[in-house]
Amino acid sequence: MYQYNEFDIQFIQNRAAQYRDQLERNLAGRLSDDDFRPLRLQNGWYIQRHAPMLRVAVPYGELSSAQVRVLAQIAREFDRGYAHMTTRQNVQYNWIPLDKSADVMELLASVNMHGIQTSGNCIRNITSDELAGIAVDELADPRAFCEILRQWSTLHPEFAYLPRKFKIAVTGASNDRAATAWHDIGLHLQRNAQGELGFKVLVGGGMGRTPVIASTIREFLPWDQIINYIEAVVRVYNRWGRRDNMYKARIKILVKAEGQRFTDEVEAEYQDILSLDGAPHTITPQELERVSASFAAPLSQRTSIPANAGAAVATETEYARWLQQNVAPHKNPALRAVTLSLKRLGQAPGDATADQLDLAADLADRFSAGEIRVTHDQNLLLPWVGADLLPQLYAAAKLAGFARANIRLLSDMIACPGGDFCALANARSLPIAAAITERYQDLDELFDLGEIDLHISGCINSCGHHHSGHIGILGVDKDGKEWYQVSLGGSDGSDLSGPPVAGKVVGPSFGAIEIPGVIEAVLDTYRSHRAGHETFIATFRRVGMEAFKLAANAARLPNPEDAEHVLQHTAAYARDAQEA
Repeated sequence: MYQYNEFDIQFIQNRAAQYRDQLERNLAGRLSDDDFRPLRLQNGWYIQRHAPMLRVAVPYGELSSAQVRVLAQIAREFDRGYAHMTTRQNVQYNWIPLDKSADVMELLASVNMHGIQTSGNCIRNITSDELAGIAVDELADPRAFCEILRQWSTLHPEFAYLPRKFKIAVTGASNDRAATAWHDIGLHLQRNAQGELGFKVLVGGGMGRTPVIASTIREFLPWDQIINYIEAVVRVYNRWGRRDNMYKARIKILVKAEGQRFTDEVEAEYQDILSLDGAPHTITPQELERVSASFAAPLSQRTSIPANAGAAVATETEYARWLQQNVAPHKNPALRAVTLSLKRLGQAPGDATADQLDLAADLADRFSAGEIRVTHDQNLLLPWVGADLLPQLYAAAKLAGFARANIRLLSDMIACPGGDFCALANARSLPIAAAITERYQDLDELFDLGEIDLHISGCINSCGHHHSGHIGILGVDKDGKEWYQVSLGGSDGSDLSGPPVAGKVVGPSFGAIEIPGVIEAVLDTYRSHRAGHETFIATFRRVGMEAFKLAANAARLPNPEDAEHVLQHTAAYARDAQEA
C-alpha cells in the first residue's frame, strides 16, 4: 500500500483542522449555511434525506487493517453501527450528526484518511481493478499510476470547478474488472509492437439519463505522458463542457456531440502542453519507481504450497463452492485472493456493521498481511492469502458471516441506498433488493442459475449501475408513487459480461410488488432456453429480447400494490430510515 510521507500526513491533518474551524463558525452563526455548503462538500459531507452523509475516500480501493478499525469506530461511535461500501470503492456513512463531523475528520486523519474530492464537480476518487497487482491476467500493475494520478488531481486549482463531476478508472488486466468504459476517462495499460508500456485511452463513458460507452481517442500513449494527456482532455472539457444544464454537463455529452472534433482539440491541446508548456507533468522513471516501491508484495508471502493444503475440508460441499466463487487465482501461485461477501439476508447490499468491520480487520491481519480492499461489486477482498491457509480462513470467515459462496451469483447484487436515504432517489432500492434476496436464498438454485449481474438504482443518476446489469432495475416516480423499470442485457465490460453495453428496457414500469415475480419470470425464461451450462447473458444474446420481454410483461398483476407492501414485507431492510 502507498505510504504517506510527512507532507501527506501534515496536509491531511491541516485539512481536518481547517474543517473544524469552518464547522465551528457555521454552528456559531458566523459562517452561513450557503457559504459552508461548498466547504463541507469539498470534504465529502452531504445533507441527504434524513441526515448528513459522509463519503470517505478509499483510493483504488486499498485499506489497511488499522484504517478498517477506525472505520468501524466511526460506525460504532458516530453513526448507527454500520458503513456502506460503494461501487466506486469508497465508504459512506448516513447518520453522523453534523456537529460531530469535525471529530470524525480528525479520527480519519489519524490513519491518513479523508473525504477530499469525494463530492463536487472535480476529479473524483481514482478507481481500479480489485485484483490490481495480483491478477493472473495482468499486463502491468496499475496502482502506482492510480496513486500518481491521485496526487496530481487532488486540489488541482484549474480543475476544482469542472462543469460536472469527473471519474477515472485504470486497469492493467485483460479482463476489465474496473468497468473503464463506463467512466469519464478509462485507462488500459498495454504494450505496443515494440514492447513499450503505455495506455489505451477511452473518454466519454457514463450512465445517468444518457448511458454512453466511452470512445477510444488514443490507441497507445507512452506511460510517462499520461498526466500531460489527461490534462489536455480535462482542459478541453473545462473549456467547452455545458454549465447551463446539469443534465448535459458530463463529458460524455460533449464527446458524443463533437465526435472527431473533440479528439482533434484534445490532440492539439496535448501538443501545446508538450511544446509550449514544456510537458510539465511527464512522469520520470525515478518517480514511477518511488511510488511503485510502496506497492511491493508483502515480505511474508509464501512461495510454495504444502502438499496437504485444504485437505481438511476439501470434501465439504459448502467449502468447495466457496473455493469456486469466492477464491480467485493469484499472480503468485502460492497465494489466493479471497472475497468476503457483504451480501446476505437481513442486511443491505454493501453494508458492514462495526463488528463486521472489526472482524474483517482481524482477518486481514491474520491472513492478508494487514491489507483489505473494497471491490466495485460492494464486497471486501483479502489480496494476500496463503493457499495453505484457505481452510482456516474459510472457518474464520464463516464464523464472521463473510463466507456465503455467492460471489458473481444473483444474490451478489449491486444496489444504491435509494430512497431510504438519498434525497435524489425516486424510489427505494433496499426493499427491492431484500425481496429478491429473500426469494433466492437456496444456494443450489443460485448455482444452477450461474453467474448473473443484478444491479438496482433508486433513480436515474445510476449509482447502482443498473444500465450495466445483466438484469437492471431502476426506480422511477409515477404520479407520486414508486415504480420500477426493468432492463436486460447490459454489461460492464468484464469477461463475465462481454463487451460493455447498456441494457434495454423491457416495457412500461412495474409496481414494487411485481418485481420479484418479474425477475422470476425472466429467470424461468432463461432456464427454458439455455443450452447446456450457458450463462444468462449468453442465452439472452442468443435468444434475443422478445421472449424475455413477453415473460416479464406476463408477470404483471391486475392491480399492483405500491411499494409500501414490499417495505412491510421486508421490514428488516428498511433499516432505521423510518425512525427519522
